[in-house]
Amino acid sequence: MTATGTGTGTGTGPDSGAGPGPVSGTGIRLKAPAPGWSIEADVVVVGSGVAGLTAALRCAAAGRRTVVVTKARLDDGSTRWAQGGIAAALGDGDTPEQHLADTLVAGAGLCDEAAVRTLVTEGPDAVHRLIRTGARFDTAPDSDEIALTREGGHHRRRIAHAGGDATGAEISRALVGAVRAAGLRTIENALVLDLLTDADGHTSGVTLHVMGEGQHDGVGAVRAPAVVLATGGMGQVFSATTNPAVSTGDGVALALRAGAEVSDLEFVQFHPTPLYLGPDAEGQQPLISEAVRGEGAHLVDADGTRFMVGQHELAELAPRDIVAKAIMRRAHEQGVEHMYLDGRHFGAQMWETRFPTILAACRSHGIDPVTEPIPVAPAAHYASGGVRTDLRGRTTVPGLYACGEVACTGVHGANRLASNSLLEGLVFAERIAADIAEGPAPASATHPDPALTPAPATDPAPASAPRTTLPLLAPETRTAVQRIMTAGAGVLRSAGSLAHAAAELDRLHREATEASAGTTHKSPEPGVEAWEATNLLCVARVLVAAAQHRTETRGCHWREDHPDRDDASWRRHFRITLDADRALTLHTTETAAFPPTTAS
Repeated sequence: MTATGTGTGTGTGPDSGAGPGPVSGTGIRLKAPAPGWSIEADVVVVGSGVAGLTAALRCAAAGRRTVVVTKARLDDGSTRWAQGGIAAALGDGDTPEQHLADTLVAGAGLCDEAAVRTLVTEGPDAVHRLIRTGARFDTAPDSDEIALTREGGHHRRRIAHAGGDATGAEISRALVGAVRAAGLRTIENALVLDLLTDADGHTSGVTLHVMGEGQHDGVGAVRAPAVVLATGGMGQVFSATTNPAVSTGDGVALALRAGAEVSDLEFVQFHPTPLYLGPDAEGQQPLISEAVRGEGAHLVDADGTRFMVGQHELAELAPRDIVAKAIMRRAHEQGVEHMYLDGRHFGAQMWETRFPTILAACRSHGIDPVTEPIPVAPAAHYASGGVRTDLRGRTTVPGLYACGEVACTGVHGANRLASNSLLEGLVFAERIAADIAEGPAPASATHPDPALTPAPATDPAPASAPRTTLPLLAPETRTAVQRIMTAGAGVLRSAGSLAHAAAELDRLHREATEASAGTTHKSPEPGVEAWEATNLLCVARVLVAAAQHRTETRGCHWREDHPDRDDASWRRHFRITLDADRALTLHTTETAAFPPTTAS
């Protein structure tokens, strides 16, 4: 999976701004049994975080038969882990224009200003609609006004929170309750496999594998003319991340196999302050929310020196990429693995009322923030890039939408502003639902409940893209991918580290191909762990290819060998597609603006 071009197929320059032409799909599918059952619907939403459930509720309210597919339980996605809150211009003296300005600065020159303006102007009303759905945010003492705090990169207090530091859990509770009250059909414990398309290349549903026993078991299909990807992020591509175990890049990998464009995958935000659990810590790490710094906690080294003072006007509240880099620099200077976050001056009562979740997590690991500084070190947190969409959430594949962390709307640019992610999920999910509702009334309008029917033995692929299966990785390869990515494409990158990562990932891909052909050891059987490992390898190779190509430091992409930002050469995006032969094609935009999607 190597990049084969940087222009319009010539490899010589930026593209003209036009899309790459009609999409017919790559014909590549994960190796899996044929679907044994199917459900007919108007819309299938894949994912159950704030983006997915908001889209599902709005589509159902518009009269579209909607099915929600989620990888674990309805409340097990990334949304429930969001501690800090949701950003919107809700306070006195704050305006969407100020929120816009802070977002553009954090995005380091690569935000799509139209997308950001959409976010900040529609955001406050979207938050109020979320409240009407049932979400309860913390209020100021003796008041019904929403209590607002501040996080990195924000010049105003505009972060609404719930339960002190349990905002995501509260939003998830409210949306899950609304979905259940509305009687939406849901399929839990289901890993989405591939997009179904008709002979014209238009979306016609998804295949999926349901884990466990129940009405649906094994591989099946949800057939629908509209598919909304809200699958979350890909943090599990690294050894240490704040993401849950389900965040294995499934949506991005599916979209690539379907022929969709992805962009900005090199911009992975590493949160500055996860709890440091040792050099060998792997998997999901406890997050120490930026809101802790927003309330006045200080970053210090082992000597108690506040090393962020003088490095940025906002000190500890600088944008996350700046703070993460500062932590890494000071750690390298001192030959240590971590820094400290000092909130001892808060006192026990503030920790217990404002940050009860964080307090409990720290104490469970033998650290008491009331009496000692918290050891912290950056870990993979958020993918600023993803499946490229327009302002209505439409991708370059007709009928395929994306929202939330899996999408690249252009809002985040090279670095997401703190707490903009929940707001992006809300705003663009509503826009997707509006676009679907504006389309022609579905033929199924007189049949309100999705129907379970026998599935055909095979699923048609477009004639222009013969169906091929992707070699599967052995489940144990997942750890190898994570360690390769952490060493070669983590917080600090270089030509050497990225080249080594690319070579190692190519080796894993080659070994899987040889095993599939029967020339070496036996190929793994299809199953959840093999599918996840294969998806992780796919997104890892795209990320590394983009990071190799971007020879500058910008936002959360930090090149040790190219330490400066280069607007003349690199204030532009990469549009990456997967070819039928599993090679990557990389197009470079002429400016920071995205061209229209082919579905527009």
